[in-house]
Amino acid sequence: MTPSTGPSGPAGGRVPRPGTIPLALLGLGLLLFLGTLADAAWRGHQAASTLTAQHKLVARLGLTDLALFTEARYTRHLSQADLHAPFQDHPMALDHFPSASLVPPPRDWPRP
Repeated sequence: MTPSTGPSGPAGGRVPRPGTIPLALLGLGLLLFLGTLADAAWRGHQAASTLTAQHKLVARLGLTDLALFTEARYTRHLSQADLHAPFQDHPMALDHFPSASLVPPPRDWPRP
């Protein structure tokens, strides 16, 4: 090791410090993450006009809500389901569709 150049490797090149590679990978990851945020903002701004046109089409045609689940008729179209549909076999029957546990009760559900 010479005092003016610092540590050198076997071929005379410089040896990177132990934290240089992880710091470079962290910087690259941060740069890629910022790139995804910029891409999302750009695509969101680009799709705003399309979304407005789709909202107008849905309002004009009077379409129902989105079908989120494909299992049971009362989880497919939440606004079209009656309140006793999950208990159609008998009142104490357990619901055997997992998606029904993900759907909250309606906002206007009667409270005691």
